[in-house]
Amino acid sequence: MFSVGLTGGIATGKTTLGNLFAGLGVPVIDTDLISRELLEPGELGYEQVCNHFGDSIIDTSNEIDRARLRQIVFSNADEKTWLEAMLHPLIYQRSHNAILEHAKADYVLVVIPLLFETNFQALVDRILVVDCPAGLQLERLLKRDNIDETLALKMLAQQLSNSARLARAHDIVDNSTNAADLGSQVEALHQRYLQLSSGQADD
Repeated sequence: MFSVGLTGGIATGKTTLGNLFAGLGVPVIDTDLISRELLEPGELGYEQVCNHFGDSIIDTSNEIDRARLRQIVFSNADEKTWLEAMLHPLIYQRSHNAILEHAKADYVLVVIPLLFETNFQALVDRILVVDCPAGLQLERLLKRDNIDETLALKMLAQQLSNSARLARAHDIVDNSTNAADLGSQVEALHQRYLQLSSGQADD
């Protein structure tokens, strides 16, 4: 089963890219969605977060207040470490199982925002990094999450640098241009991955 890991800094366009691959019929597994599922009521992650943080982390619908949780972990390194140590093994196993479910596909795209930080490289055969200028990344993050710049900069500072990701990538997508250009980049990569998955191209 040939799998491609898509990663990149926060707000660089991973979701947009994943949607483009999905539009080409590629199964897409998003570890952010898996993480969200693990924090839903009834899931193991939900129970552990509630036990650790207490009632203050629960909203009026008995769900985890994700905005509150994000504020805590990006302001307290120890709490961030705890949350990641609890969630990442669960995310890894569920992602691995999801890949196996698509054994008949030509290849699978696995969106892993913290691929290098979590050492999830073993899940994938090839690494695709999406990149954009730092200023544009910050602008997109502020608009997307409706947060203040102080929190946004904290979030960016706690991730691997874009240059470090690029140095470890097999393939790179530039998401600083228009949608048509992004689509053509994805189409070219799709053809490349079809060849690689069928053994018709060298790595």
